[in-house]
Amino acid sequence: MKNIVKQIFLLSLLVAVFASCKKDENKNYFEGGTAPVLKASSTAAMVLDSTKKNNTAVVFTWTNPNYQFNTGNSSQDVIYILQIDTTGANFKNPNIQEVAIPKELSVTYTIKDINTFLSKLDVLENIPHNIEFRIKSTIAGNAVPLYSNVVKIVITPYLDVAVPIPPTGDLYITGDGTPSSWTNNPPASQKCIKVSKVEYNITMSFTPGFYYKFLSTLNNWQPQYGGKVATGGDIGFNMGGGSDPDAIPTPSIAGSYKVTVNFKTGKYTVVKQ
Repeated sequence: MKNIVKQIFLLSLLVAVFASCKKDENKNYFEGGTAPVLKASSTAAMVLDSTKKNNTAVVFTWTNPNYQFNTGNSSQDVIYILQIDTTGANFKNPNIQEVAIPKELSVTYTIKDINTFLSKLDVLENIPHNIEFRIKSTIAGNAVPLYSNVVKIVITPYLDVAVPIPPTGDLYITGDGTPSSWTNNPPASQKCIKVSKVEYNITMSFTPGFYYKFLSTLNNWQPQYGGKVATGGDIGFNMGGGSDPDAIPTPSIAGSYKVTVNFKTGKYTVVKQ
């Protein structure tokens, strides 16, 4: 009887080991890849001209990273991300620009495209800047990223904005999160400080659970600017005739906050004072 039990135990152990080996054989292991090689049609210094904004500025091309797995070449689609940043920031700039380019091995940008990237990087216009480009390749789930070489181009941008600036040159805050509640004729105390033609700010006391927007023209609901996130984000807008943007929720903690609206970058920030 003992021999029978012993034989059954050994047989069970052998089956378990065999199953484990089969399971390991079926696993898909990443074995490596080759960092893509990035090239630009030209790396000569660019002075961007708004009158030629639709002209081609640069064409980027790159090589396939050839992801390798134990089962052979990757059958997964490769996602390419063009990263754009200022020299010295090491692609860690909070304003870094990233553009996803699924599957393709090239992309063409107009003068306006490149200028928009630099506007969102928040660099000064009409002076040259050292700009760097590189490709990041990934597969599903942002897995196994590979980075290309860096291409450097000196670029002089012109003034452009990601969001249309207030046509009156004024900006007012309104909403139930403000003292005047919802009105298209807010008081002078709710007029924003104009830092430049592309940047405005105002410091307000906020209570959680309310909302606000920005208006440009007194006694008119458009142009109207808003957003979706209490801590800051992309500026939504309606210059007239379209759909109104979302109202910005007040912060979750009561207090005094400085709200900055930057039409050049198309972003607003909300910072506790």
